[in-house]
Amino acid sequence: MNTDQKKPQSFKKIKATDRMKEIMELHFRELDEAAKTRSRKIAWCTSVGPAELLRAAGFLVFFPENHGAMLGASRMATDLIPLANALGYSPDICSYLTSDIGSYIKGNSPLSKAYPGIVGPPRPDVLVYNTNQCRDVQDWFRFYAREFKVPLLGIHTHRGVGEITRAHIDSISAQMKALVPKLEEIAGRKLDYDELKHVVGLSRQCTDLWKEVLNIAANVPSPLTFFDGTIQMGPAVVMRGEQRAVDYYKLLLDELRDRVKNGVAAVDGERFRIYWDGRPIWGKLRELSELFSGLGACVLASTYCSSWVFPALDPDDPFDSMARAYLELLIVRDEEYKERYFEAEIHLYKIDGMIFHDAKTCPNNSNNRYGMPERLAKKFDMPVLVIHGDLNDLRCYSEEQARTSIEAFIEQLAEKKAR
Repeated sequence: MNTDQKKPQSFKKIKATDRMKEIMELHFRELDEAAKTRSRKIAWCTSVGPAELLRAAGFLVFFPENHGAMLGASRMATDLIPLANALGYSPDICSYLTSDIGSYIKGNSPLSKAYPGIVGPPRPDVLVYNTNQCRDVQDWFRFYAREFKVPLLGIHTHRGVGEITRAHIDSISAQMKALVPKLEEIAGRKLDYDELKHVVGLSRQCTDLWKEVLNIAANVPSPLTFFDGTIQMGPAVVMRGEQRAVDYYKLLLDELRDRVKNGVAAVDGERFRIYWDGRPIWGKLRELSELFSGLGACVLASTYCSSWVFPALDPDDPFDSMARAYLELLIVRDEEYKERYFEAEIHLYKIDGMIFHDAKTCPNNSNNRYGMPERLAKKFDMPVLVIHGDLNDLRCYSEEQARTSIEAFIEQLAEKKAR
């Protein structure tokens, strides 16, 4: 079967994206206005940190990892990373961290280009991290705590978790509860427990809808791609706990359901269904999307986009359910759990092959380093490919090498289908 790349397909825009752009701009402009007028307190939070608690305590919430992704997608990151390296931050650590600190040092942010009038991230009143993603987040936030001279609060999560036990939940729940008096002091108000339950309820609605969005890719052909998902996940990341995120995903789901009903494929003539493990290569999303679609391959599901699915959230038990939800994150689980997870995903999405992105500066989100691809390839008689790159640092990525590897991988998929 000929797998030579065809003329790239025209990008099938999701109409709801216009509304997403509106609410994302509103999110950033609210933060900017609050920072300028000091009308609201602002908390910086890691992307899988206790955002619900912060919102219920009265804070507007900013997510530096979202800013890091914007630095990668805008291709600003590679030029900014050396500025952080000059301060002693290693080129081998998280390139979200180094590009974001570089952006701060240079005073150059993609926010100012996307939203005229906004100079950059809003000044924080408090920084709150959760190490469930990696240890780098605490060092990242500690830099800003020193710069802005504001409090730094953190939750330290277990690693290599198999079965989640009561002891695990109690440990994280207690740490969250210990944040409350400090947050009340900074916010200048008492935590409204009913408001916390309300916010957790909105987060649960958001996560259920986002899961439906992702699961709709199980249809054949898939109505959306992984590359669509990296854009559409914005509200699930930065507006978790807000009504506008819930409203947006209802709108998006209606459109995707119409695509399924009318047989609209994200990739015309979908021949191969591919799973992506690991972080996106932010600065190469469009090129990769066009490459795969030109080869009749739909990259339709990922561990990354699923990182904001938290089915354990329960408004009737906010602290314990938040603890469990953020402990269930794939990144903190052991290899046995991850392997079972991948097996379920392969069956759900009817996957023909898997791509593992080995991100140089993000080992915690690279699941290819301990034999996982080889085990899955053998168990499912399925081609797998490891792409070496990075989330933000494009110096770690060879486009020519990746293209050659991807084309050979697609040839493998074609040969397997032809048997």
